Amino acid sequence: MDIIELAQSAKIASVKLAAATGEIKNKALAAIATALKENAAKIIAANESDLTHAKAEGLAVPLLKRLKFDQAKINDVCAGLESLIGIAEPVGQTLSALELDKGLELYKVSCPIGVIGVIFESRPDALVQISTLCLKSGNACLLKGGSEAAETNKILAEIIAVSAETSGIPTGWLGLLETRSDVAEMLGMDEYIDLVIPRGSNEFVKYIMDNTNIAVLGHADGICHVYIDAAADIGMAVNIAVDSKCQYCAVCNAVETLLVHEVIAGDFLPRAKTAFDKKGVQIRGCEKTQAIIDCQLADEQDWKTEYLDDIISIKVVADFSKAIAHINRYGSGHTDCVVTSDAKCAADFMNLVDSADVFWNASTRFSDGFRFGLGAEVGVSTTKIHARGPVGIEGLLIYKYKLIGNGQIVANYSGDDGKKFIHKKIEKNFGI
Repeated sequence: MDIIELAQSAKIASVKLAAATGEIKNKALAAIATALKENAAKIIAANESDLTHAKAEGLAVPLLKRLKFDQAKINDVCAGLESLIGIAEPVGQTLSALELDKGLELYKVSCPIGVIGVIFESRPDALVQISTLCLKSGNACLLKGGSEAAETNKILAEIIAVSAETSGIPTGWLGLLETRSDVAEMLGMDEYIDLVIPRGSNEFVKYIMDNTNIAVLGHADGICHVYIDAAADIGMAVNIAVDSKCQYCAVCNAVETLLVHEVIAGDFLPRAKTAFDKKGVQIRGCEKTQAIIDCQLADEQDWKTEYLDDIISIKVVADFSKAIAHINRYGSGHTDCVVTSDAKCAADFMNLVDSADVFWNASTRFSDGFRFGLGAEVGVSTTKIHARGPVGIEGLLIYKYKLIGNGQIVANYSGDDGKKFIHKKIEKNFGI
């Protein structure tokens, strides 16, 4: 089936899927989890084939880490599916209700967006998360993963599509794009596709935005920061910095730059270096950092780099305002954290840093749809439209207005003698 046929099928399926009950969707999600567990050996074999080929092609180590999809990853995505099943049905929820006049009621009700195209990196677990989030929210989806994960993505998409369709989900709701040319063709399909979510670099997201008329929900670089304030608890600061970098470095919510107040730098940096050395992390620091600990000199490019590796850049700053200025200049608007015991400093940081996620005394690695209770995520939006930060169920929904009347016509509300609207809020869910 070519890309046009996939898009047409997804559009047809999306209409039916929008009306699917929560019971049917949850049944499909449970079937997917079961099928993934039952086919674990086949999935792992396909992934090992991808890994072998990727290593031969010289794929970078951070991307190899993302590409790996072993039994632990299968267990993780199945746990995510169980969490997703437990989330209340998101479609058809009354967001607000207003009585325009007696017997004329207006409801704002949640509904799916339609067909969502997602272009994502070399993480097969992303395919599972994205497709099942789309299913739960009643959206059809077209997915394009990295070519290095071709075999893994193919078997995962087949298992997910078949499991869902045998559970009552409309055929064609999930389509897998396999070539780069498919992406270019997809960008011109505004007749069939309602939203595109690109996951990648700023340049990649900009390219997508510049080459399509479809709405784009951008997920750009994860240049995340942790600012160690003068009032920070040093032990806490070291633990947060190490977890933010080392818990899993090859992801967009891992910290890339530490900013350290000069008052605390002499005490913090030696302890941080000892902890990072134990984890095999390479440090690139400014001249002030080099005067305190032994490290490679950082340059301008380091402040702009998403390493996705065991590398961290460190800059000593004169004060709070310099830290804020640095983050807002070099950050990607993803996730930034302040470590401090000063509540006013924390409040100012969270108000002034222009990022989707701003944290106080917590690892940047908490920036995640599953950890936020969103039922995993399709990505992290660094744009400022209807969804920002980890995009879970709510980010895949829009709404429609449903008006229930009893023969009313606008003519009766026109002119000086026309009837008046009362616009009274009512506590009532939509129902017919």
